[in-house]
Amino acid sequence: MTVAPAAALCTFVDRSPTPFHVCETVAAELETAGYVRIREQDTWPTGPGRHYVIRGGSLVAWSTEASQAPGDAFRVVGGHTDSPNLRLKQHHDLSPEGLGVVALEPYGGAWLNSWLDRDLGVAGRLALRDGTERLIHIDEPVLRVPQLAIHLSAERKGVELDPQRHLNAIWSTQPGEFLELVAGQAGVDRGDILGFELMAHDATPSALTGARTELVSAPRLDNQVTCFAGLRALLDAPPVDGIRPVLALFDHEEVGSTSERGAQSDLIATVLERIVLADGGTRDDYHRAIASSVCASGDMAHATHPNYAERHEALHHIAIGGGPVLKVNVNLRYATDAPGAAVFALAAEQAGVPLQRYEHRADLPCGSTIGPLSAARTGMLTIDVGAPQLAMHSARELMGAADVDTYARALSAFLSPA
Repeated sequence: MTVAPAAALCTFVDRSPTPFHVCETVAAELETAGYVRIREQDTWPTGPGRHYVIRGGSLVAWSTEASQAPGDAFRVVGGHTDSPNLRLKQHHDLSPEGLGVVALEPYGGAWLNSWLDRDLGVAGRLALRDGTERLIHIDEPVLRVPQLAIHLSAERKGVELDPQRHLNAIWSTQPGEFLELVAGQAGVDRGDILGFELMAHDATPSALTGARTELVSAPRLDNQVTCFAGLRALLDAPPVDGIRPVLALFDHEEVGSTSERGAQSDLIATVLERIVLADGGTRDDYHRAIASSVCASGDMAHATHPNYAERHEALHHIAIGGGPVLKVNVNLRYATDAPGAAVFALAAEQAGVPLQRYEHRADLPCGSTIGPLSAARTGMLTIDVGAPQLAMHSARELMGAADVDTYARALSAFLSPA
């Protein structure tokens, strides 16, 4: 088994502890491949080319090199850059029992117990007095949320975690101002930090594990696997006349996507329309393009858990190492319909990879993705797909190494239909 794509994924994840770092990591790869960044406030470039824009923790990249007419179709691979985690409160310095403690709060559906007794780093972005931003990545174990000793637990059955009281992290044996540490690491004066978005992350490096390194153990697989595989697909997909490939990675999916840069924002619709207009097209050409376009909304899928097989739909076994997953939900928690399913089935067939089909148990609430939201926002035919994993929303997750490669290959074929 080739482990190169899985090893590259590990490097990608370790470089990308926050949505802002995901965009930075993706942008560096894009620029190496000849993509040029555009600011949204600038005039859109005309003529064929490779470009990308960043809005906060979201990124959209595209190529018009194979475009032949303004109304040509888009093929979009969508995903999200954010993952459930613990984030610093605005006023976070505490000193209980004479210790230096920072107050944290959950972001998204974090599986809280998985964050206990884990070495945590801190990363995010700082907004400075001079109007600039600075990314910060303290990839050292500076924080830890300690578990309560079993001897102090009633009946020794564990503690039900209160997100207000039980997730604060120790960072020093002496009280102090945590932002002083952050400022020193960033090389700025503490007084120049006027805004911040700081997040805890697992400081243990991602790893290939298992007897034959057939597993990937890493944080943020949901949904950085799609960010990585979608990037690989965009860079590897051969051009097809009349097709404009797009990679759209959104922030804030884990909290509903309602922001200026989430999937419910105008970001993707605005970018696609401006591409059409820059090609000399009209608004009618834009609507014609959308009517023939398809989006593969990529997010991770639940592999069947060997210890909890009864929690899964018995007729829809999803195997680790079994290939990419087509996700269907009749109540539209996923956007897939029959024509869309056929599009992705053909892409998997073209790539020579197996395709698994997932449905959630009818008696359990089903999660959702950017798929239904971006479909409603754009009117584009949308499919929900993913790669199988275990321990979704844990501080550290697990997937098959082989699935990294097959997922990227299927997305590449989707972007370059035969």
